[in-house]
Amino acid sequence: MELVVARIGRAHGIKGEVTVEVRTDEPELRLSPGAVLRTEPAAAGPLTIETGRVHSGRLMLRFAGVKDRTAAESLRNILLIADVDPAELPEEEDEYYDHQLMDLDVVLEDGTEIGRITEISHLPSQDLFIVERPDGTEVMIPFVEEIVAEIDLEEQRCVITPPPGLIDDRAEIASARDAEAANSEAMRSEAASSEGDA
Repeated sequence: MELVVARIGRAHGIKGEVTVEVRTDEPELRLSPGAVLRTEPAAAGPLTIETGRVHSGRLMLRFAGVKDRTAAESLRNILLIADVDPAELPEEEDEYYDHQLMDLDVVLEDGTEIGRITEISHLPSQDLFIVERPDGTEVMIPFVEEIVAEIDLEEQRCVITPPPGLIDDRAEIASARDAEAANSEAMRSEAASSEGDA
């Protein structure tokens, strides 16, 4: 199975080093010296990592055969792809690879179907599940402990406990408005009947 583990950024310095945007939870495993990675576009690779270091919070890599800034700059925006055994699990408990989460059924604790995960968006603050609902609309579910109660890979499902408003349908919102309107109407007629009694 193929996983995108990084995207090459700008050249750094004059000796062929590049910054990379890391897209894996295990950079020390996937982006270590000696790793051979395929590329997208394929014609740019494969690339072998020669050296790696962290500078000002960013990972810098140098690839075999890339000796100067011009060669490094030509690699900009190329995706780095690692081959991963589909049965392999992350080292940390409660961590998952994207391919393990794709297509999981998303349900509430009572079994109510919400949809299925079609995409995982990695944001700086948190990851988001993009869930396609049965009617074709999408809802975004933050992948945080407070909301995602259980991931069951055997049953291929993700159980969530969303806060009010996260996945509520427009119909539910409309019915809430209707209820408010009905309450207001009831209060008005109550007030009118009180005036009549007086």
